[in-house]
Amino acid sequence: MKKYFILILLMLFIKGDTIMNFYENVKQVKNPSDILVLVNKNNRLDKSYVPYDLSNIDTKYANENKMVRKEAKEAFEALSEEAAKEGYRVIAVSTYRSYDYQENLYNYYVETKGLAYADACSARKGHSEHQTGLSIDVEGSTGTYDEFGETKDFIWMKDHAHLYGFILRYPEDKTYITGFKYEPWHYRYVGKKAAKEIYDKKITLEEYLDKIH
Repeated sequence: MKKYFILILLMLFIKGDTIMNFYENVKQVKNPSDILVLVNKNNRLDKSYVPYDLSNIDTKYANENKMVRKEAKEAFEALSEEAAKEGYRVIAVSTYRSYDYQENLYNYYVETKGLAYADACSARKGHSEHQTGLSIDVEGSTGTYDEFGETKDFIWMKDHAHLYGFILRYPEDKTYITGFKYEPWHYRYVGKKAAKEIYDKKITLEEYLDKIH
């Protein structure tokens, strides 16, 4: 386990000869309601930001009351419904999180697992995509999100999420860009056009936004 997190840290901060300066020169997000908003370790949401159109995902598609923005809700419900029709299970287990909730969650990881673990696995306050109301953590047939990558449901999700406007936000080989370890359960709504290009080119949201701006 110790060697694993040392490797993660190396990937987080070093790519070739380039040092990645996460949580340095942090910028305040100016377009928090944009579907393509970038929230990461260098772009922070204001403490007061709450999405204006949060809606509950139907409990048919979530393990309890879970809220995301309306457009993401409709897309996810369609995705989950189609998955079920094809014999797969893709259910929302973690969606919108407030600034304060994320602060408490991050601090819990720091206290129980240490700073290195916390920064590899959890966002600091204001830096979580979940605060945008556009991110969804999912579970499959095993009934637990951290085993999602080992399920047949993940194979389906990996190849179909973009058709509904979602991307696998933290790919296995892009930690040096995203700042987070591989999370096969974490999906971000960006709309169908952006999702298709990100999927086709096997890039991250960061790389996509660099390309179009």
